[in-house]
Amino acid sequence: MKRLPALITAAIIALSIASCGDIGPGYTTDTTETIPEGMPVPVEPQDAVIDEDTEHTCTITITCAALVDYPDLDPDKQELVPEDGIILPETEVTFYEGESVFNLLRRVCRQNSIHLEFEDTPIYNSAYIEGIANLYEFDAGKFSGWLYSVNGWYPNYGCSRYQLKQGDAVVWEYTTEIGEGQFGISE
Repeated sequence: MKRLPALITAAIIALSIASCGDIGPGYTTDTTETIPEGMPVPVEPQDAVIDEDTEHTCTITITCAALVDYPDLDPDKQELVPEDGIILPETEVTFYEGESVFNLLRRVCRQNSIHLEFEDTPIYNSAYIEGIANLYEFDAGKFSGWLYSVNGWYPNYGCSRYQLKQGDAVVWEYTTEIGEGQFGISE
């Protein structure tokens, strides 16, 4: 049942994008128009070539600090929030040339016994992260869920399409304000 609201929300956003082509100030369906200089363009997962002979390192952090003392959090979920909000502190990890943020997240969660739930979303050709550490979208209200950033930038494309580079700093964070003010979503 938890997936139905997510699927409905994704469908509404997708239909909005398809019907108007513009999803808010600075956002369009052409993600390449809003990629800052020096940031990578998306790579389709089926086109990625992973070279396991070429290793790199980056850092990854998983945090739900926004949920520490958050009043609207589902009470059953409060016990899942670490006191400091850090699920995985900044950790240096190895990845292979051609891997995506999603490849890295899956491996790191598996290696650290952190629950991960995702769904492949064909319309965006990327994985959608539904829950990490048993904290899911909508657990803290209708604008809550997981976001990722790389080197302080929040890409406007899915984590399966973001190809990592040497030295990247990846942060997964739970937010209570996803979409608020973006994509034309409001109360």
